[in-house]
Amino acid sequence: MSSIKNQNAVITGASSGIGETIALDLAAKGVNLFLLGRNIKALQTVAGKVDQLTSQIHRCQIDLTQDAEIKNMSDYIRKIFGHIDILIHSAGVISLGKLESAPVEDFDWQYKTNVRAPYFLTQALLPLLRLSGFAQVVFINSSAGVTASANVGQYAATKHALRAVADSFRREVNPEGIRVISIFPGRTASPMQEKIFRMEGRIYQPEVLLQPQDVAAVVINSLCLPSSAEVTDINIRPMCKSN
Repeated sequence: MSSIKNQNAVITGASSGIGETIALDLAAKGVNLFLLGRNIKALQTVAGKVDQLTSQIHRCQIDLTQDAEIKNMSDYIRKIFGHIDILIHSAGVISLGKLESAPVEDFDWQYKTNVRAPYFLTQALLPLLRLSGFAQVVFINSSAGVTASANVGQYAATKHALRAVADSFRREVNPEGIRVISIFPGRTASPMQEKIFRMEGRIYQPEVLLQPQDVAAVVINSLCLPSSAEVTDINIRPMCKSN
């Protein structure tokens, strides 16, 4: 396995769930972190957990649906890091509903966060990724990006679109030495998943779901592969099934 110590990583959705756990695991590997999220207090809590593990930890509140904030953040990251070795897209939102009744405004909101934001952020940070010499971009997708169930048409559509973005981007930048990885986790214990269970009127049983540590382990192992190999798509599911 290759070492990623002292590399520079940017993580969206780093304030909780999978994003937070990936940040903790990267810090344990000695990676310099730039954490992005909507909740600055939660980001500060995460930063406090990893402060002793890595030489650099930066955090900043951002609304990824706002182009100006992404542009300003990209300029700031350039000043702080100079280049980026790892970019991880873990931010996401979800709204449930049938096609006949789900407001199109909810569709627009999910599209802006789940597709347009990672697209534009990757575009803005690509010059810094190229400066790495060997960079990696990870898209935390969803099992809904592989197949769609009832009542998640809007969300699944955004995740299918995100997969297309990643697949196309991979073919564009592989020749430049940039790896692109899509992770498709099933239901994972997290604040978002707890909210989904409430919306579905179901009992939340986090113990039978994937754990954020499970997904983070897969991401870290993929990032540490030798440069001669590339993992493109990983599907990961809970062994148990909730009622």
